[in-house]
Amino acid sequence: MRIRLSDHFNYRRLLRFALPSIAMMVFTSVYGVVDGFFISNYVGKTPFAAVNFIIPFLMLLGPIGFMLGAGGSALIGKYLGEGKSEAANALFSMLIYLTVAVAVLIAAVGIWILEPAAKLLGADATMLPICVRYGRILLLGMPALMLQFEFHSFFVTAEKPQMGLYVTVAAGCMNMLLDWLLVGILRLDVEGAALATVASQAVGGIVPLFYFLRPNPSLLRIGKARFDGKALRKVLGNGSSEFVSNVSMSVVSMLYNAQLMKYAGENGVSAYGVLMYVCFVFISIFVGYSVGTAPIVSYHFGAQNTQELRSLRHKSLWILCVCSVLMVLTAQMLAKPLARLYVGNDPELVKMTLRAFRIFGFSFLFAAIPIFGSSFFTALNDGKTSALISFLRTLVFQVGAVLLLPLAFGLDGIWYSLVVAELAASLVTWAFWRTKQSKYQY
Repeated sequence: MRIRLSDHFNYRRLLRFALPSIAMMVFTSVYGVVDGFFISNYVGKTPFAAVNFIIPFLMLLGPIGFMLGAGGSALIGKYLGEGKSEAANALFSMLIYLTVAVAVLIAAVGIWILEPAAKLLGADATMLPICVRYGRILLLGMPALMLQFEFHSFFVTAEKPQMGLYVTVAAGCMNMLLDWLLVGILRLDVEGAALATVASQAVGGIVPLFYFLRPNPSLLRIGKARFDGKALRKVLGNGSSEFVSNVSMSVVSMLYNAQLMKYAGENGVSAYGVLMYVCFVFISIFVGYSVGTAPIVSYHFGAQNTQELRSLRHKSLWILCVCSVLMVLTAQMLAKPLARLYVGNDPELVKMTLRAFRIFGFSFLFAAIPIFGSSFFTALNDGKTSALISFLRTLVFQVGAVLLLPLAFGLDGIWYSLVVAELAASLVTWAFWRTKQSKYQY
């Protein structure tokens, strides 16, 4: 049975509607996990460290897709709740055209500045050429990547989350198959992993483009569009939290790498790379749930159904709290096998990665609240509050923790920093929920 945004959502229906988005985000995060596995096991420790070193810079260039997708979905969902389907489709079309144009420009600039940027970040003579070879191929896929980020949100708003899931699964399977073929069999080194990722992004970004360009049974279709500066400003405001969050994560990851090179050298960067691959998968569950439920919040906000808003927030918090506890337990159980999976050929690195993972894993206990809270305020078209939560969570608290805690705890302080930052962000989110409750009546 098709679930509509206008429905009343109990726990079962809420999970059914959000599950495709969760699966989409998990499969998207798996791309990097698979790349990392093949590079670490078939290419070597130094290429693995080099790829993890340059990825934060590459991700620094792509968050506009997240911003336009999340911010656009919030406003489009509000329009749909108000019965303005024509305005919703016009805005949707404008955002797709704008994304393609901006992505091509960013890719061109990124290819030009990649090598000097890698040098500036501290890549040594061994890592630098690997960073450049891997990064330039990935930048060629930037338009598809940004569209893929955007369509994660738009499929849900169009009431077609299952279609988004099918596309994402296809893209994930493409990535895994090509990694096995290009890196595992043909031994094309980091270039093979990069080509596999770009091919999967093409599936995730280009296939949905053709779907929405043709007549389809969803709520949205790409058609004629005119530039609407007022709506675009609202979209950018709504999506600013996603932009801030992704830019901040990239900046913080580069800072982590710099600190780890100082305290542990190349091994520290490799251990952090393993943590990030696994962390992306775990955190993607929270992000996927937030993306999947945001259009429901936007729709009922536009329809002024405050009773449903209260119900959605209450049920979501219970779901996320249970998931948080389960994820911490899972992380502790999987720490050893995951460390051996990636760096099992280096006993010293396995030991470092295992200790880091056991500490790092406790951050999942607190991460869900600020992630969902930021998305919730975006869905309410309150971009300022959403952006402030993201800014504090992903930049202020993490930068402060990763700079200060190592002074007292050495290398362990770097691993503790994310736990402390997530705890602080969850407390701030609860404070915002209390102060904004009378305004939004949730």
